[in-house]
Amino acid sequence: MGTLIHVSVYLLAFWLAIAPASVPTPQNEPAPVASGELRAFWADAFGEGMNSQAEIDQLVAATKAAHLNAIVAQVVRRGDCFCNRAAVPRTDAPISALPFDPLDALIATAHANGIEVHAWVIANAMWQTPGTPTSPDHVYNVHGPSAAGRANWVMTRSDGLATLNRDVYLDPGHPDAAAWVVNVATSIVRSYDVDGINLDRIRYPDGNLGTNVPSWGYNPTALDHFRGDTGRSDTPAPSDPQWTQWRRDQITDIVRRVYVESTELKPRIRVSADLITYGFGPQTAGAFENTRTYAEVLQDWRGWLREGILDTAILMDYKRDTLTTGGNDQRRMYAEWSDFAKDNQFRRSAVIGAGLYINDIASSARQARVALAPSPSGNSAIGWAGYSYRTPDDLTDNGTRSGAASRVELIKALTAQSQYDAVAPPVFAETKGVPGMAWKVNPLFGHIKGLVHGADGTPLGGAKLALLDDATGFLVRSAVSDGNGWFGFVDLPANAYRVTTDAPAVAGGVVGRATVTPGAVAVVSATAAPAPTPIATPLPSAIPIPTPPPPAPTCQSSAGPGIPPPAKIASGVPGFHASWYGQSGYPTLCPGERATAVVAYYNSGTRGWVAGKLGEVGYLGTWNPEPGQDRMSILGGDGAAGSPDTGWPRYNRVAVQPSDYVGPNQVAWFEFTIVAPAVPGTYRLAIRPLIEGAQWMEDYGVFWYVTVKS
Repeated sequence: MGTLIHVSVYLLAFWLAIAPASVPTPQNEPAPVASGELRAFWADAFGEGMNSQAEIDQLVAATKAAHLNAIVAQVVRRGDCFCNRAAVPRTDAPISALPFDPLDALIATAHANGIEVHAWVIANAMWQTPGTPTSPDHVYNVHGPSAAGRANWVMTRSDGLATLNRDVYLDPGHPDAAAWVVNVATSIVRSYDVDGINLDRIRYPDGNLGTNVPSWGYNPTALDHFRGDTGRSDTPAPSDPQWTQWRRDQITDIVRRVYVESTELKPRIRVSADLITYGFGPQTAGAFENTRTYAEVLQDWRGWLREGILDTAILMDYKRDTLTTGGNDQRRMYAEWSDFAKDNQFRRSAVIGAGLYINDIASSARQARVALAPSPSGNSAIGWAGYSYRTPDDLTDNGTRSGAASRVELIKALTAQSQYDAVAPPVFAETKGVPGMAWKVNPLFGHIKGLVHGADGTPLGGAKLALLDDATGFLVRSAVSDGNGWFGFVDLPANAYRVTTDAPAVAGGVVGRATVTPGAVAVVSATAAPAPTPIATPLPSAIPIPTPPPPAPTCQSSAGPGIPPPAKIASGVPGFHASWYGQSGYPTLCPGERATAVVAYYNSGTRGWVAGKLGEVGYLGTWNPEPGQDRMSILGGDGAAGSPDTGWPRYNRVAVQPSDYVGPNQVAWFEFTIVAPAVPGTYRLAIRPLIEGAQWMEDYGVFWYVTVKS
């Protein structure tokens, strides 16, 4: 076994990182990002808002008066754009004449007032019948019902229906249609100074043939693509498990590609999506996978956050606050989805969106407070969004009061004590900035993208790919290319990698290589040089060859920078609660080498943790996804259940609280030893705090990457 790396090597930067603000941050240490709240209006494009400079001035003024700091502006509705420089035609809507560009004008006006602009793109809407768009280049005119063969992108239901409420949709399982969605979004990122790109209807449609019966996606080319990927020849039933997962994967592929390519264009852009929250939350449904979100419209947004292909999840948590009974208790639905999102951010972020248009002003003020309050587990969202600027309450929606008049009342309810909300201070009493994204502002990881082609240059959709450490050949990740041969991997430690495939069309099986640096997107290249291997150069025989010195060790261990605590944490939450408060850096070790790791947790609850007392003592336990809840890890344990003996309290308990008592608002420093496996590669250990014999506490997706070098 290797020598034990002393804890100070790992923790020096970490201790500095969580010291008081007066201590300078070391240059190699990522600095904490300033706190704030993302507060936004959704501004839809079906009425007043962006049709002229005068409307834009009013939109920005109302946003500022409400102490909001962002506008999610609908610039792509149905294959058209409220802009002049995108991959779709300028809208037919009655907007000011050229050269007026609604998006340009909004960005200039909003930025001048300290307000961010996030471009809202409807992903899969083609058109609404009757009639046709005026532009011959419109997606409906080129790839709508009149197109034949592969040129037809129209999504159909299993019974042949091709419209829903007069809307025509494109099929995300059609490779060309999926690429079009990505191109539309990235064309806006490339051409405009937007602060974010926001995807809506990034899912399959409603109007299914039963609850949790996903009935859409039967475009003939999409079906052929499915058959080619799976080797099947039949037409699957709507609830066929393989067909259902394949369609869900097509949506995820689009999100992944938009995320990676938008981040490549603008490393600090915020990629967000507007997300479904039908009915009761997973707490009542039994699991996220049982909800209509996942099972019926095939939108795995929890998985997107876990993978890291979304910066911010914006929930469309549209519920009527006054409905509070029985099977239609929408107040409970709102709270369940809100809490679920707060507890499942996975080092990304969530914003709770409220349906202003179905609520009175007082209800919207109450829902805003719920959105910003911690969940019962002590986790908080980063903000609130209201749908919509144009329709700010139910009176406007039913036509009994103008939007302008209702906005005056909504602004009053959000920013001042009033008849709508007498609680002090008001929910948005002060202005705040939009919180930064630590994973982009101070990145520890980078990303990879690439294309896989056959020997004849044809893109290979559905190719099974392996991401390997280029020096050791150890498997790091696996993936499947999308229908256009594109693939991406996010949140990778800095390293040299190679991508391989078992597709017979790829000569030698090597797709290419790439070197990852933090915060950047590396492109896999077939011409990139492999990791160098030392080659001995022979000496002329006439020259005496001295005895060489002993070879230097080929493996050297190191520790990455410590990860500092968040700028804002919960406090005083009733009961047992914990907030992640920083950790030591990710280590690089030699096979068999041991190292000490540390994670800090802040007691954000009202009850203290008492050592040695069942039901009150704090532990760290093994957690999902690797190795899984209460599972054995090859990185450490007590020698039981096949685990290595590194001195853990049990094989599935990583560490116990370090002091006899950890009171509310105190920090516990959990230390434990990990051991590098014998096989080089990249390993991960996920943990979660718990009160033994009582409950698991908050899940922040805390983990270690452990890189083992040969």
